[in-house]
Amino acid sequence: MWSGDWVTRALGVRLEGEGTRELLGLALRRNPRRAHLLVSRVLGKHVPQRPGLVHGTGLDLGRRVAAELGPEAARAVVLGYAETATGLGHSVADGLDAVGYLHSTRRAVPGVTPVGGFEEEHSHHTSHLLLPSDPGLLAGDGPLVLVDDELSTGRTVRNTIATLHRRWPRDRYVVAALVDTRTERDRSELAKFAAELGATVRVVALARGLIALPEDVLARGAALVAARETPTAEPAPPEAPPVVPRQRTAPATRIALDWPADVPDGGRHGFTRAHRARLDAALPALGRELAARVPEGARRILVLGTEELMYAPLRLAGALQAALGEGAEVAFSSTTRSPVLPVDEPGYAIRSRLTFPAHDAPADPGPRYAYNVAGERWDAALVVTDAAGDTPELHAPDGLLATLAPHAGRVLLAVLPAPRPLPPPLRGPAFSSYRADEVGWLLQDLSEVRLEAPREEREEAIQSGGAHYAESLPVEYQPSEEYQRLFHSALEASAARVARAVGTVTEAVLAERARPPVLVSLARAGTPVGVLMRRWARHAHGRDVPHYAVSIVRGRGIDTTALRWLAAHHDPADVVFVDGWTGKGAITRELTEALAPFPGFDPGLAVLADPGGCVTTYGTRDDFLIPSACLNSTVSGLISRTVLRADLVGPDDFHGAKHYRELADADVSGAFLDAVAARFAEVGDAVADDAAALLAADRTPTWAGWRAVERISEEYGIHDINLVKPGVGETTRVLLRRVPWRILARRGAGADLDHIRLLAEQRGVPVEETDELPYSCVGLIHPRYTRGATGADGHAATSTTERGAGA
Repeated sequence: MWSGDWVTRALGVRLEGEGTRELLGLALRRNPRRAHLLVSRVLGKHVPQRPGLVHGTGLDLGRRVAAELGPEAARAVVLGYAETATGLGHSVADGLDAVGYLHSTRRAVPGVTPVGGFEEEHSHHTSHLLLPSDPGLLAGDGPLVLVDDELSTGRTVRNTIATLHRRWPRDRYVVAALVDTRTERDRSELAKFAAELGATVRVVALARGLIALPEDVLARGAALVAARETPTAEPAPPEAPPVVPRQRTAPATRIALDWPADVPDGGRHGFTRAHRARLDAALPALGRELAARVPEGARRILVLGTEELMYAPLRLAGALQAALGEGAEVAFSSTTRSPVLPVDEPGYAIRSRLTFPAHDAPADPGPRYAYNVAGERWDAALVVTDAAGDTPELHAPDGLLATLAPHAGRVLLAVLPAPRPLPPPLRGPAFSSYRADEVGWLLQDLSEVRLEAPREEREEAIQSGGAHYAESLPVEYQPSEEYQRLFHSALEASAARVARAVGTVTEAVLAERARPPVLVSLARAGTPVGVLMRRWARHAHGRDVPHYAVSIVRGRGIDTTALRWLAAHHDPADVVFVDGWTGKGAITRELTEALAPFPGFDPGLAVLADPGGCVTTYGTRDDFLIPSACLNSTVSGLISRTVLRADLVGPDDFHGAKHYRELADADVSGAFLDAVAARFAEVGDAVADDAAALLAADRTPTWAGWRAVERISEEYGIHDINLVKPGVGETTRVLLRRVPWRILARRGAGADLDHIRLLAEQRGVPVEETDELPYSCVGLIHPRYTRGATGADGHAATSTTERGAGA
């Protein structure tokens, strides 16, 4: 007998369509907007089901979506609807191997600001919130896949797309559902909506059908529900005892799971491809943990999720089944806030109901339910909830655990830990003068902290070992009118050359990777380059590539909180670290060493210019003037060099930086970017040739720069190699931020060194010309403060990074 026959006989509601009855049953509910409820038999929401079938159904739907999207599937983001489709949407994301997954929520989360919301008119609880920890998850231009268990009219889909499209427009949407029951009029409405939007909206479903409703179904359904609803409608426990004797008065046994660090408990705030990989790797061990806690002899086990928390309990149920083997029968289901009439009759989808108070915090008032759980023989029941659901209400005498206890031999409780909170990226214009979409700064704002020190005082503290360079900031250099004119003339002269190098390095990065990269620039000198590479990818390929900026500090490594954030939101294998240029290669070595404890990240560095011969991915190996090296914050989004100081940066904080808002009148950050990007079209052919030659060449690092620096150190009697700064960019930094001793210039270097000569003249620093430099110039920091001091790490406690990690 079909589990919808009773409703068909009682109200005349009919479900038609091939494959629909295998997926759905029918029930009645208290809802003035819709009397009937389509009850899925494969979701694990109202009907306990084998976890392999539940997850497998979502995987199947996801693979069908992938077939619809073709190559674009690799860039897709999936959005599931609360509460019924949270687990289904997540499983679809698995089958699609989506970039990320997010589900809507009805639970407001303190401290998290919604980025949007929409209404679901027919639902018992209509309002949905979107609470991604990183709004950038929704900001890409790849396809958006919206997942619900049933597509009835399409109104909710239209509401959702309209809301999101206003803020994050894109060309392609896919709606995925188990069953599509729209009428032809509904289909026409969605097609019209898509045309007005200027986007494509496709529907992928496992089955299509129609629901025939009598005209008076709402009134008759409400009367039928009222007549049958009584306070004693809860079914009694089954008479036959389960294999394991019941412990009716014992509290639930709490299980402390070794949940993988930094993996969210669900998709409420976003779940990425990287999260999926870590969870998949951890599941076998988690399954064995659970199997060891199940009572001996238990063969029929229920794993019960709570409301929107469906995916993690589902995957744990599957892992438990795998650990126990074929001798056990694990079923998965979930509690819900949707009130459905239970009727213990054949041909009806909801045979029993348990009722208990809401137990999540903060919780909407009203009861919660578990369907088709009572009346079964469960040897054990495992309740899986999140940290917000582990409240006194859960453990109360009328709470879920006590209500469930009479129906199971043993009740177990697993509470998934809340991940350590990670701060969101900072974005312009609140932090930096760059557009919000150009870069997300994985930094904390220290603009209100006094960090600047006079140059000579700071140099003495650094070289004497009294302070690390990253603990303070130099006073921002304010260029003279003559120097500013020199910057603009240099920009005009070199914009095409910079554009060509940007295009070449970006094409190399795209060619070397099967999936779209995630650009992560080393703040701050690398950040303008990262922005330009992102612009090239958009210009040449129509791709919106994510871009972030992180801090790396010589002698102290990369910001590990930033790495955690990246791993939580992206696949580490997709991350490409970006810098402006190389000098002697110190930061290249620092990055390699710093990433060693973080598997998955590639320490390879992509740079605009590699005169030191330190990396394999570059735009050029010429040492030429990159105009962004001529200035400090006013060409880098008004952001300072990065800061790492124990009293300001805690273990879960990002490194810090300042936003010099007061320098807005002198800011040329946008002008620099626009001047270079304006030359993209004219250098396209040259870039194609350069990139092809680069990819075919032997790019093995030569480390010629390091050897040259060692030679210069010996020749000039400089005991500390970190006082030698090779290349145009680093020499500029010496003149702007340090106490320079002298400048070595390659004879005949020409206009590339005009600004170097001007700065040297202004500061009274001698310029020596020589024929034996692999660089255009080299800056030597004055060694008078050194005194042979070394830092606590055994390295000479001297200068800033060789190219300005945090520069």
